Amino acid sequence: MLTIARDRTGIQTVITTFETTPGQCGDLIEALQAAYAEVIRHQPGFIAAALHMNDAQTRVANYSQWVRREDFMAMLRTSAMRERNRRIATLCTRFEPVMYEVAEVVAPPAP
Repeated sequence: MLTIARDRTGIQTVITTFETTPGQCGDLIEALQAAYAEVIRHQPGFIAAALHMNDAQTRVANYSQWVRREDFMAMLRTSAMRERNRRIATLCTRFEPVMYEVAEVVAPPAP
């Protein structure tokens, strides 16, 4: 099982937030699920990802991790993702991928 860890040298974390409407949120989630199933998960350097939706269905957050920043950037440049991102852009008013390094991890105390 993969876990979030601070000491995973070189791992690139990307958090992308999407602003959408309740009427388009389901379609956006489906488009993102399809992108992961059909394209992203097969790209070199992909580790894992999770999709999150707020209660109001107006925001989606995507958390993904990559072996290297260059792997994420290469995935974005593929023709398959450029085409999918054009479709995804029609389902939201804005989306913004931001790269992060894990600064701290908080876990429950050991039993």
